[in-house]
Amino acid sequence: MPLRSETLVLEESLPGERLDTFLRGKFPAASRGAIQRLIEQGHITVNGQQTKPTHSPRAGEVIEVEWPEARPAEALPENIPLDIIFEDDALLVLNKPAGLVVHPAAGNEEHTLVNALLHHCAGQLSGIGGVARPGIVHRLDKETTGCLVVAKNDETHVALSAQFAGRTVTKFYLAILCGVLPRDQGDIRAAIARHPTHRKRMAVRDADEGRAAHTGYRVLERLREATLVEVLLHTGRTHQIRVHFQHLGFPVAGDLTYGQRQTKRLAELTHYEAPRVLLHAHKLAFIHPRTGKRLQFEAAWPEDFEAARRLLKIS
Repeated sequence: MPLRSETLVLEESLPGERLDTFLRGKFPAASRGAIQRLIEQGHITVNGQQTKPTHSPRAGEVIEVEWPEARPAEALPENIPLDIIFEDDALLVLNKPAGLVVHPAAGNEEHTLVNALLHHCAGQLSGIGGVARPGIVHRLDKETTGCLVVAKNDETHVALSAQFAGRTVTKFYLAILCGVLPRDQGDIRAAIARHPTHRKRMAVRDADEGRAAHTGYRVLERLREATLVEVLLHTGRTHQIRVHFQHLGFPVAGDLTYGQRQTKRLAELTHYEAPRVLLHAHKLAFIHPRTGKRLQFEAAWPEDFEAARRLLKIS
């Protein structure tokens, strides 16, 4: 039996959009991959008929969505220590360490944040994100540290996902960039899409080829051959900060995917070798789905980040 069902009636045709991307916008708590699986399994129909994820929605069509009961998590609980900043019966906010993968994937089935959460929360996690990543509302890259919010139930997951999709969540990052950024502050507005040849990478593309992305920044400190910046993330595209600063010509230090040459040059000039991508999710603010109060959290600087600042400081 389905957990619940929902019906949508299309008021206008959307010739330039796919069914899966349209539904992803309507149900931000579900991943695009999860929606594609529901379409392929017949849980999502158009005018009562099974269709494909690539179907272009047309005016007058009736889309029915059945949400199946969440299956038990396949990941196993692991007693991995967590740096908890805040926790109640609806959600928790943690300071993610470097090197911790957020959710299981090919090659990383164990020792992930999901494994740690399954142990810590003892079954009190939302299931709407799919069995492979219970509770995960958003993610940070493996090497990125800092604030991450986790939902303990579906109601909280849906509400937080809507805030992320509606861009009402405030996200401040700290980054150490290769090179001396000339401007004290600025905005980067450049569309991002999958790299045309390197499919595991993202790249700045023309507006009609990618999704709009907006990054604001201000310089906090000028270092030796490097710059410490505070970054305000207005949108949340994959690898957005890393791609945007590469686009400016000042990639994040330690980023061997988007700034290998500049990271190597930084080491040659300063004798400092970045141990990882020097990116930290410093502050996170959102409205608590149950209390309606706006909460702000701050994750302490990790030791390797502070060490980089100290070693690159201009004497």
